[in-house]
Amino acid sequence: MLSKDLNKAKEALLKNELIAIPTETVYGLAGNAFNETAIKKIFKLKKRPLFNPLIVHLKSVEYLHDITCDIPDIALKLANEFWPGPLTLVLKKKDHISDLISAGKKTVAVRVPSHPLTLALLEALDFPLAAPSANPFGSISPTNAEHVLNYFGKELNIILDGGECEKGVESTIIGFENDQPVLFRYGSISIEDIEKITGKLNIIIHSEKAPNSPGMLSRHYAPKTDTYLTENIPELLKSFEGKKVGLLLFQNPIQKNNNITQEILSKSGDFVEAAKNLYAAMHRLDQNNLDVIIAEKLPNIGLGKTINDKLERATKKE
Repeated sequence: MLSKDLNKAKEALLKNELIAIPTETVYGLAGNAFNETAIKKIFKLKKRPLFNPLIVHLKSVEYLHDITCDIPDIALKLANEFWPGPLTLVLKKKDHISDLISAGKKTVAVRVPSHPLTLALLEALDFPLAAPSANPFGSISPTNAEHVLNYFGKELNIILDGGECEKGVESTIIGFENDQPVLFRYGSISIEDIEKITGKLNIIIHSEKAPNSPGMLSRHYAPKTDTYLTENIPELLKSFEGKKVGLLLFQNPIQKNNNITQEILSKSGDFVEAAKNLYAAMHRLDQNNLDVIIAEKLPNIGLGKTINDKLERATKKE
């Protein structure tokens, strides 16, 4: 049920039920982070492997000290700069944080979301929320309440409707090795903006068996339709003559063809707009009964790196 009623959302969470929440990045599938029954429900409903950790959503920077310990100074600088906002930090967890959330690791991924509806909900609770994206494991992330309804309408009694997500792609994830920051996932904050505070980052964004954070598996964010990523759309199109093709393009449309459906991420070539539109465009193409989707690789700078990373995880190699 789509709703804006925070009281009903709070009641459901207090009963250790799951709800969907809006964030500035994507919608989350949320439960009480202090309750293992709720945490288990998240993994079961998403069909998410237990080795893939969850993100815990906090109400404020100050709450960080109730969840984590031995916080590097640079982590606090990042938190104070970007929270509330689309930055996740992977830090040493306190003992009362469930090993289910952390996939057995001694660290936990945490962030303070900036969506006003979810912040108001967190303020009304005396526990944080474990909340991965509100989609079945591996599928396209949801950026509006209708996407969640299509995925989990029969399983969730409350889907908090906060409109379209402002950022449209997941949070950037930063971990620490020997107190030095490491990029674990490209996200809504560009690596260039992070490095203004941290200096040059080490980058470790792939891990198949025991990921340090969410979003590190190589196959993710994927449409049901076979999808390819290329820098040369016209050339790859030749391989699918006579097929119903969907094109996911950065800025410029190609010559119209009755068999081709096109989605333009940003007519002005703006990376922020392209990121916001990415998943919604992928959802629309995936619902069009196409034979194949071909995505155009973006310039690999700024948020273009983030979008390319999402597309690479969603697509087959050409």
